[in-house]
Amino acid sequence: MESKNGKEIGDKIKTLRNKKGLTQDALARKCDIPYTTLTKIEANVITKPSIQTVAKIAAGLNISIDELLK
Repeated sequence: MESKNGKEIGDKIKTLRNKKGLTQDALARKCDIPYTTLTKIEANVITKPSIQTVAKIAAGLNISIDELLK
């Protein structure tokens, strides 16, 4: 799932997570998603995460789904 600027969603999540000073483990716990799921999304192994997962990650990062996908 590429965001509008051509970046993979995983790259965008990783960038935002690092800006907020969160570890992958901390973000996974905050989002209530498995740590392995988050690592696979960030590594672009999972390129089309479910909308539920995207919503949880956006909430964990305190941003809107739109912001995450743009």
